[in-house]
Amino acid sequence: MKFLFDLFPLLLFFGVFKLYGIYAATFAAIVGSALQVGLYWLKTRSFEKMHLITLAIILVMGGLTLALRDDSFIKWKPTILYWIFSVIILGSHFIGRSTVMERLMGSQISLPKVIWSKVNLSWGLFFLITGLLNIYMAFYYGGSDITEQARTELWVNFKVFGLMLLTLAFAIVQALMIAKYIKPEEEESQ
Repeated sequence: MKFLFDLFPLLLFFGVFKLYGIYAATFAAIVGSALQVGLYWLKTRSFEKMHLITLAIILVMGGLTLALRDDSFIKWKPTILYWIFSVIILGSHFIGRSTVMERLMGSQISLPKVIWSKVNLSWGLFFLITGLLNIYMAFYYGGSDITEQARTELWVNFKVFGLMLLTLAFAIVQALMIAKYIKPEEEESQ
């Protein structure tokens, strides 16, 4: 259920885009993100950092898109979000006692420090590359052979399905890579 709640603004963006276009979808994503943050706060009396970061970026980039009637701002939003993640993840190699990935998953999985470092580096580079891939799809895919409307349509589909599938596939590969380092509980307790 949390997974669908986290995807709510994205799914709303996609549905509204298909019916009404990029500007209505941008407005819907702003409203959806604000609702997501508000509903989460009402339920838990706390905020989730990911929701707040996403809301801040969508408010700025979506606001510029609507104010200037230029969809290039909303197209930059995933890249900015992914690059923020990349900087935080990669920066954790130099700041603090443990990497971000170890802090996020360390209570569930016990891995050697060197493996946590590799997992962290992999995710940091993944977000850097997906940010670049988003720029390519949003602004350069198809060259001059396709219209801006067709490119926007392709970008929305890539943003919703392509980036989600890439992230899922990468997470599965990461899980398979670290699986060999995970020891069953009875071995750990001996």
